[in-house]
Amino acid sequence: MRPLHDGRIRIGLVGAGGIANIHIKGYRANADRMVITAVADADPEVRSRRAAELEATPYDDHLALIDEADVDAVDICLPHHLHADAILAAARAGKHVLCEKPLCLSREEAAAIDRAVNEHSVTVMCAHNQLFLGPVRKATELLAAGLVGKVYEVRTTDSFFNDFDPAMMGWRAHRSTSGGGELIDTGYHPAYLLLHLADAAPTEVAAMVSTHRLQFAEGEDSAQLLVRFANGVVGHLATSWAYQPADCTERFSVVGELGALWATKSELSYRLRTGESETFTFPAGTMFPGQMSHFADCLLQGTRPLHDHRDGTTTLEIILAAYESAETGKFVKVPRR
Repeated sequence: MRPLHDGRIRIGLVGAGGIANIHIKGYRANADRMVITAVADADPEVRSRRAAELEATPYDDHLALIDEADVDAVDICLPHHLHADAILAAARAGKHVLCEKPLCLSREEAAAIDRAVNEHSVTVMCAHNQLFLGPVRKATELLAAGLVGKVYEVRTTDSFFNDFDPAMMGWRAHRSTSGGGELIDTGYHPAYLLLHLADAAPTEVAAMVSTHRLQFAEGEDSAQLLVRFANGVVGHLATSWAYQPADCTERFSVVGELGALWATKSELSYRLRTGESETFTFPAGTMFPGQMSHFADCLLQGTRPLHDHRDGTTTLEIILAAYESAETGKFVKVPRR
């Protein structure tokens, strides 16, 4: 990287509403290494308020920010259909990228992003924030140490009662701008978490999608997936905007030859066949600070993100295969990369 401004990475915030609120908290928790110096948003009120709050240079067009702003990296918090063009513009400008999920909406866009990243030698980190939950990080450590032995099954879930009305859904209600429905939005979280915990390439997917309640949206409000991985792991994913899950529903679970582990958002427990068991509790509010800290580490040390654009593409392949399976009623092979 080029010399830093007062020793900190300069961030251009691309899209200043919605999820950007939580991203900003993550940057503030890492203010010794990162600072937002430019902000772009199409809404004049949001743009003006956010620029004043952050003492950042405002831009009314995100592509202008990417081309003109004196930043080292951009944080893309745009609607789904704008992700690919923003990533490509950033790569051409030699700027690193943190991009909200999904990475993009098609295999063609993903291939273009891969070419641009390789050609311009930039880092693209997918903002797969749930990988920075305490239980996920601890589970990753325990699985790598062989706690449950050979893994047989992984389950992930992310469901909640979505009380959005049509006016509040905005671009999320339309396939052309969201890329689908709930599965490619909230469902993206349990998809990348499934990929991470299975620790292998997906090979085939079977899926059902449903619209139980949000009839006004063009896409589904719920989905269930089965995913087979190259190492033999079978994954199950459940996700919904239609309902609050049962109280006994775990955020994720992993079952192996020696026992099992399972988690809520703040706790991780395991029990082995020997009878050994333990529960770990984690503080709240560490997910986004941890994500931004990891992004800083990757840029300053030149290391690969936990999930880069290739992992974002693999997650997208799971989603696209699921949509095809739901439409055809068949298992769908995931293309090898």
